[in-house]
Amino acid sequence: MSRISSVRISSVEVFPVAVPFARRFVLGSGAVGTPDQKPDQAGAVVFVKLTTEDGVVGWGEQRALPSWSYETAETIAVVIKRHLEPILLDLTPFDIELFHSRAAKRLSPAVSNGFPFARAAVDLAMHDAAGKLAGVPVHALLGGKLYDEIPLCSAIGVGPAETVREHAQLSSDFAAYKVKIGGDPDQDAAAIEAVAEVAGAKPLWLDANQSYRSSALRQLLDRTRDIRTIHCVEQPVPSTDTLGMRRLRGLIDLPIAIDEGSFTAQDLARTLQLDAADLVVVKICKSGGLRNALKTAQVALAGGLELLASGLTDCGIGFAAALHLFSQLDLALPAELNGPELLSDLYVEGLTITKAVATVPTAPGLGVVVDEERIRAESIDLQFS
Repeated sequence: MSRISSVRISSVEVFPVAVPFARRFVLGSGAVGTPDQKPDQAGAVVFVKLTTEDGVVGWGEQRALPSWSYETAETIAVVIKRHLEPILLDLTPFDIELFHSRAAKRLSPAVSNGFPFARAAVDLAMHDAAGKLAGVPVHALLGGKLYDEIPLCSAIGVGPAETVREHAQLSSDFAAYKVKIGGDPDQDAAAIEAVAEVAGAKPLWLDANQSYRSSALRQLLDRTRDIRTIHCVEQPVPSTDTLGMRRLRGLIDLPIAIDEGSFTAQDLARTLQLDAADLVVVKICKSGGLRNALKTAQVALAGGLELLASGLTDCGIGFAAALHLFSQLDLALPAELNGPELLSDLYVEGLTITKAVATVPTAPGLGVVVDEERIRAESIDLQFS
């Protein structure tokens, strides 16, 4: 066994931070964040620092957003410190599959997976440390990249037409627009029309975040039927209503993407059996890490579904990890990785984004330098006992 592959993890540190947004951002399921983000608000980012016995450091992160999924900053931090740290201190950064196997036994999954956000934060840190130990970027650990650059999609939050039009105008460099819709056909139709006027021939990607009923969605799409640039509608109905997704495929003309209804490769396999989606949104956070996200992508491609790339308003660590992941996949639309667009700071250096096109990092690990001093200074004091 080579020396680098036997270097064990010696410490695990967790830093929850209330990362402020550059502007208010709202989904169909509620507000995600604001410029004056408070420590007790949903949406805090949990940073994870792994250190090996040789002093090599790996960083991970995940956003806590209980209005989107059930994990809070408190549960992510406690799960990592109480339940995942004891597993990690017996492993090396290269033991990623063994980590997930042991984590699944300790925190047994139910129908889908168990505490994927907490596990994803650790997974990123392990990949970062493993890449640094091996002297290669994370995409090389995953099999190598196909693309050097990732075009980005702008995220337009739920809001009145004049607000979304202004946001779309500010995002003129982006290659596509993801328009959040919130379940009100009148307001949503006006917002879609406003973005379409600005976007011109660029594709629109509608995202309901589970906020629609079938009849209301049909009303919305009837009102916007003259807009020919709408590419798809994402997760229109609740995540548990897979049969509702299937019915909608027969009721509307647009392709349907599944997101909150499919966290794992196994979830997507069930979706395929039910013919309930045309596309799947791949996210590191809901998958529980990079390799699990790749497994979902592989099931999708084998089943004839197209891939959409997204994050959950990641800071620089999560954003860099997503670039490594999506650099080896063919995507149906530009990637909706909106951290650089929506956050006031990414807490890293080393990212290159030019006219809404991100360059895939090539330095070892995730390829970014983390502002540890700021993370420590802004960390929220959570009690684990």
